[in-house]
Amino acid sequence: MATQSIFTAELIVPAIRDAFVKLDPRTLIRNPVMFVTALVAALSTLLFVRSLAGSGGNPAFEGQLVFWLWLTVLFGNFAEALAEGRGKAQAASLRATKAELRAKLLTSVGDTWELVGASRLEVGEIVLVETGDLIPADGEVVEGVASVNEAAITGICPVIREAGGDRSAVTAGTRVIADRIKVRVTAAAGQGFLDRMIALVEGASRQKTPNEVALTILLAGLTLIFLIAVGTLPAFASYAGGGIAVPVLVALFVTLIPTTISGLLSAIGIAGMDRLVRFNVLAKSGRAVEAAGDIDTLLLDKTGTITIGDRQATEFKPLPGVAVAELIAAARLASLADDTPEGRSIVALAGKARRCRPMPSPSPSPRRRGFPGCRSASVPWSRVRSMRCCAASPTPDSPRI
Repeated sequence: MATQSIFTAELIVPAIRDAFVKLDPRTLIRNPVMFVTALVAALSTLLFVRSLAGSGGNPAFEGQLVFWLWLTVLFGNFAEALAEGRGKAQAASLRATKAELRAKLLTSVGDTWELVGASRLEVGEIVLVETGDLIPADGEVVEGVASVNEAAITGICPVIREAGGDRSAVTAGTRVIADRIKVRVTAAAGQGFLDRMIALVEGASRQKTPNEVALTILLAGLTLIFLIAVGTLPAFASYAGGGIAVPVLVALFVTLIPTTISGLLSAIGIAGMDRLVRFNVLAKSGRAVEAAGDIDTLLLDKTGTITIGDRQATEFKPLPGVAVAELIAAARLASLADDTPEGRSIVALAGKARRCRPMPSPSPSPRRRGFPGCRSASVPWSRVRSMRCCAASPTPDSPRI
């Protein structure tokens, strides 16, 4: 995904519009501090209108107070909307990539295929992906080996994907840059990696983290305490023989309550998840975003990323007390159904060892036995054991049967 500047018209204009839409009390109530600030701003607006109508007061002071109150509420909404807008822009980019995916669906006859939309693919169907094609759905390579550009998803290019190994999984939206592969679809429409990624980067699906919930409760408690404190000031002023104007009390209350922290709290959470996505790191929850802040060192296993997995077995080494023949037989049986390069090489090595391995003696007795039709009445077992490997080049003293 391309990195987009946050100060662009495509992001700022919708964020300004959403800042006013979020003035809906049903939306503001999710943030108690900003909800109280909006109520105070509405009250100050009524007092300002009354002052303009000639009912006394200080219209200049009250007008300035109303301006800053509404600006505080709108700024909190704007910050949240801007953070959500970045995520929605990335989600829209992913949706555009997903919408243009087409698949070469293989028919039952040879390599003939039919071009269909990726949304029509079902689990278990096999598609053909050639050089330059986008992989239409999440799946598993069942035939072939190819270099795949996964920079849009993982930031890595190229990655070798091959059939029958642990590098056979492919992701929708990535592009084959060399060779061709056949892919079996493993994820239904709407349940693939791209769909989960789209749901993740959108702020609407973000849940509050435990720290956010705890901080929200703390801010709400502080707001209640300051409300009680400011509400008692008129009584003390009256007892002292003075008075305090309502706009002054409003200004004091808004100054005391933690409006800035509360207004930016949700925006910080959304921006944190968005920042990870821009670095091609997917966070499944807000708790994961908080955990990412404590990471100092990240170790990544890159084995097999840019190489073809073609490890070959070269020798059987039994443990003490285990016969070589027993090891070969067990390894061969365990690898017969293994389609990986390692499994195939074990079967091949076992076959080679069986062809050249001496035949075991049927009994430990060194007694010589006769063979019908032989001129010699007895043949040593050491000679019989070597007959299988040496039959192609008989020696002058080999027995004739």
